[in-house]
Order: sequence, then C-alpha cells, then structure tokens
Amino acid sequence: MSVAQDVLHTVGTWLTEGAPDHAIPEDPMAPIAAMRLVDQELAVEGIPERNLATFVTTWMEPEARQVIDANLHRNFIDHAEYPQTFEIQQRCIRMLAELFHAPGETTGTSTQGSSEAIMLGALSLKWKWRQRREAAGQPTDAPNLVFGGDVHVVWEKFCRYFDVEPRIVPLEAGKYTIGPGDIEPHVDENTIGVAAVVGTTFTGHADDVVGINDFLVDLKDKKGLDVPLHIDGASGAFVWPFLYPHSEWDFRLEQVRSINASGHKFGLVYPGIGWLIFREKSDLAEDLVFYENYLGKTDATFTLNFSTGSSMVLAQYYNFVRFGKAGYRKIMEIMRENAESLAGDIEAIGEFQIVGRGEETLPLVAFNLAEEHPYDEFDIAFQLAAERGWMVPAYTMPPNAQDVRMMRALVKLTLNRSLVDTLHEDIAEAIATLEKKGPVSESERKRVKTSVTH
Repeated sequence: MSVAQDVLHTVGTWLTEGAPDHAIPEDPMAPIAAMRLVDQELAVEGIPERNLATFVTTWMEPEARQVIDANLHRNFIDHAEYPQTFEIQQRCIRMLAELFHAPGETTGTSTQGSSEAIMLGALSLKWKWRQRREAAGQPTDAPNLVFGGDVHVVWEKFCRYFDVEPRIVPLEAGKYTIGPGDIEPHVDENTIGVAAVVGTTFTGHADDVVGINDFLVDLKDKKGLDVPLHIDGASGAFVWPFLYPHSEWDFRLEQVRSINASGHKFGLVYPGIGWLIFREKSDLAEDLVFYENYLGKTDATFTLNFSTGSSMVLAQYYNFVRFGKAGYRKIMEIMRENAESLAGDIEAIGEFQIVGRGEETLPLVAFNLAEEHPYDEFDIAFQLAAERGWMVPAYTMPPNAQDVRMMRALVKLTLNRSLVDTLHEDIAEAIATLEKKGPVSESERKRVKTSVTH
C-alpha cells in the first residue's frame, strides 16, 4: 500500500469530499476513519463544561463509564435472560421510594427520562379517574388536568396525545410558581389530577406543594372529590431530599400519589434514565400493566417503549451505592455553595437582579437585567457564546409573564469555583463590550442560538 493509499485508508475521502449525508456509502471505510469522521462532525459543538443550559449530566466517573460500556449490549426488557438486571432496577425503585418517604410497599418503573415517566404517571391518573367515575355511574368524556405554566412541555404533550383538557394556570411577573389559590378555580369533578413542580426549569424553584396538598385534602373532606397530586420532580426530586430534608413535598403529604425523577439530571447519570414512583401499588392502574410471555417467562411491563438498554439503570445503581446519601448530600452542597458564590458575583456586577436568592431552589442562578439597557439578555447570551464559548440560555417566561426576560446558569460539578470566577468575569466583560458596541444585530444572533434547555 502506498503512502497516499495508507492516508486515504486512515482518514477517508470525506476530508475532501464531505461527510455522507444523503445515502449510505457504497463502500466501507476503515474503523479509524469512521471514528474520525464522527469526531470531526461533532468538533463544532459546544464544550460540555461550559454548557450551563442543560440540566442533563455531562460527566461521570471512569468506573461508572466502565459499567455503562460493559452493559450497552444488554437489552433491559429481557427479564428472563437478565433477571439480576431487573432486580437491580427494583432495588433502585425501592431506594427511591424510601428516599421519597413512601409509607409502605410500592411500585414504579424506570423510563427513558422524566418525559416518559410523566406520560405514564398521567396515564395512570386518567385511568384511575375513569374507574372512579364509572363506579359512580358518571360520564368519563371530559377529563382535565391542572398544572401551572412553569411545567415542562411534556405535560401539554400528554394532554394533546391522550385527549385530556389542559387547564394551565398562567404565571405573572414576579410570581413564577403556583399555589392553592391558583389551582382552585380550575379543579372540578372531571379533574384527573394536579401536577406540581419541584425545581422548575425556568427559575429552579418549587410550587407550593404543601399548600396545594392541603387544598386537595380539604376538597376531599368537604366535597368528596379525591383529586390526586403528582409531583414533577424531574430535577428537584434528587435535590430537595439532600439540601432541604425537612421540606415536605413528597409522600409525606396525603394527596401525593406519584413522583417522577430524572436520574440523568441530578441523579448524576448520563441520559437517558428517568423514574416513576407510586405511593402505593394501588395507585398504578392495573389496566396499564401488560403481561407478556415473550421469552419463556411471563413478565409485567409498564412502559411506552419495549427494548431499551440496561446501562443507565445499572449506572444509577452504581451511583446509589457509590455515593450513598452522604455522598449525594455533599455533592448537592458543593453545587449550592458554588451557585451562591456565582449569584453574589453576578449581583456585584451591578447590572443584574437575582431571582429568588436565598429561597429553596436547584443549584442554579436565575437572573436578569435590573434596568432597561440598549441591549438585553439575549445580547448578553450571544456575547458569552460568541466570544467565550459559554452556553448560558436567555429566554422569556411563560404566559402571562412572557414580557419577562431571564438568564439561567446551572451550577453542576463540572462548574468548579475557578470556572465560576471565570464565568462572572466573562459576564462583566460581555456587558462592557455591549456598552461600547450596542445590541447584537439579528443576523449575528442567528449565528449563535441561545434558548432555555430542559
């Protein structure tokens, strides 16, 4: 083989011809060439350590990665062939049920993320509501679901996909979570449930879960309407137990019947892994559980998908036994400490106000400009991305607070104190640059997309 042929064999013709993008190539290429092609295609993407938009885990220990790599080929759904993998999933469910103060024997499932968990949890709410209505001889043609404008878009997806009326409580400027007074006008005999968020993606705060629960308990006692409460703990369910252990938001509250959590967020696992935990076994509608004899053993399945990898379930169990409660608590405390430091530094710049500082929140900093300027939060986000590679999202709040612009910086383990200091200095420099040159043009903005990331 000539030197020229050897080079082509190693790097591939895509260096001069472009990467395949319309059809599968006719001929194979060397493994190293295919690997380099993919690496080069991804080289234009952002640096994970500077992605302060995503809640998703971007780093795990080498030992955890070994566990993941060793089990990528293992199909989780094959319980008959991989019974110990299924048992490990059940251990995780029991551990989370204990963490969330479930009163007794319960059930749940792992999912691809909180979106699937929410779909399944809300389906169970609908099925259980329908059972109650049918038993009482009442119509079941007009179910509704009550939640605030601070929820993830998956709640609206569920309502559209599964024919449920969404009753969305609008937000307002300066009030970015919901409480009992907000939901009261929307709850009636056709309400399948109320969803409350612990750790919103917009500001990191929690809805007034205690107040909503108390309202629903009072509604049940006085009017006989038993409306369950689902907690969307996609981010907060792995934060509140360790940072705010005395704050009641989980199964300690009577009407909380199910909780979803994202293992791939503050559960510290790579995507995608989510969890759905029920208060009691009876809270899962039995009609949603399928029993199949696929590989010689009858298995119960409660998922929207079928085949899925085992790696992230096993990685979650790795984290549970690796860190323990003390380890998770310390990790959350480190992130909170760095978030508080960043909040103080950003406030000291003199141009920003911190949203909800000092309150119970996720380890993040939500902030916006305190006064009107020729430039706005989107200009600052662009400047940070274009000049320093920081991905700090800028976004508008949901209705009726859509005129409020916000920025948000997630402070995870990948953002250590040195990077916190660098970030605040870069924000100050971005402000100084914008003061000199003015707002960013629309054509410039299109080159760097900044948006809220869940």
